Order: sequence, then structure tokens, then C-alpha cells
Amino acid sequence: MPVLALDTSRSVAVALTDAAGRTLAARSAPEQRHHAELLAPMIEAVLTEAGVDRTQVTAVVAGTGPAPYTGLRVGLVTARTLALALGVPVHGVSSLDALAAEAADRLGLTAGDEVLVATDARRREVYWARYRVTATGPTPAGDAGVPGGALVEVVAGPSVGSAASVAAEGRAAGAVVVGRGAQQYAAELPPAADGPSDPDPTVLARLALARLAAAPAGTLLPSEPLYLRRPDAVPPAERKRALA
Repeated sequence: MPVLALDTSRSVAVALTDAAGRTLAARSAPEQRHHAELLAPMIEAVLTEAGVDRTQVTAVVAGTGPAPYTGLRVGLVTARTLALALGVPVHGVSSLDALAAEAADRLGLTAGDEVLVATDARRREVYWARYRVTATGPTPAGDAGVPGGALVEVVAGPSVGSAASVAAEGRAAGAVVVGRGAQQYAAELPPAADGPSDPDPTVLARLALARLAAAPAGTLLPSEPLYLRRPDAVPPAERKRALA
């Protein structure tokens, strides 16, 4: 039961996992532009490497951001179009959720620990959210087949603002700080060593599978994009007509 997961909240990353969230194949590219040109060939490469025909994919999972408008739209439109063509569900998971869960796994956090995720929002700002770790380690007894690993819940956010304002409001106090935004503004938001920088689509798939296992059958995880602010490009204002 292969699951295809992708994220375009910053660069482009694609992974194919099995029903237990184990990686079958993965690809990523560091470019922050040209998402449309890179994504489709990357999906084909992942399927080919895993020896999986696209008709075998059982679900598509996409990172919902927050992120700039254009790149995020490419990923979500591609996920929805592919899912529609294959007749499979599409599920959304916040890209910040994936970073928080990966941080908990990678840094050995335990239930009750908190993580502040900060990613680059441009304009000298960060997208941020604070999380509490709710579960870690192996899958609980009785949940056979559900991916193991950390689960997280949102404590504050998501929102967007300057790193200085996030720090001044005490959002990072007592929390492990991770993400490319923290690395970029380390003076205000000192990042944890070895913390993740960008969302891993394998973690997106794992979180989606875990959440679906705990939800009623037929549940769809919302795949609406999380922009947090209006796009830079807006239609020009209509000119006022001159009086005759």
C-alpha cells in the first residue's frame, strides 16, 4: 500500500513510503524556485526507484505549509490532480508539524517536551508554531501497522512575524528551537544542534498515517494551503472613470 508524499513549502521533496511509514524511495532538490519543473520528474524518479507503478499508490500526502504562495500552490495542485487521476484520497499535513515531529525523534525528546519550529518566511520574518510532544518511540500496543515515532500537538501558532518579536513574546522560552528560520536568525532564536532544517515528506506520510489510524474510516485530512498572509502579486486596482 504505497503512499506518495511531497512538500514544496521551501524546496521540493518527494518520498514514497509503505503503509507503516517506512521509506521506499525519496528525492529532494535544494532549489527554492522552479517547483513546477522539478516536481513531476521527481515523482516519476521516486516511483521508478521503488519499482512501483503509479496505479499502485493508495494515497497522496502533501505538506500544507505555511509557505509562500507560488511554491506551495504547485505542490498542492499536483497532489490533488494526481490523487484525482488515480482515484485515491489526498491528505494534508502542516509542514511545521513534520519538522516538530522529526525534531522530537532526532533529538530524543520525550512526552511533554516542547518544540518551537521557525521557517523562513522572507521579508525578514519567520513562520512559527510551538508544539508539545505527546508520544514518542514505538507504536503503542494494539496499534499494529501504525507508524511509530513522535506525535505532536500545537500549543501556539502557527503565525508569522519577525524573529525578534517571536523571541520577545517568549515563544521560544523552555522549548527546543528548530527550522531554517531559526538557523537564519540564530541570535534571536538559537537553534538546537542537529535539528531538522526542512520538512521531510517521509515524516509527513508517517503523521498522516498515524492520524488516519486514530480517526473514523473515510476521514480526509484537510489539504487547504496555509499561507498566513496575502500573496505579493495582487490584481491592480480598477481605475476610476473620469467624469464627462
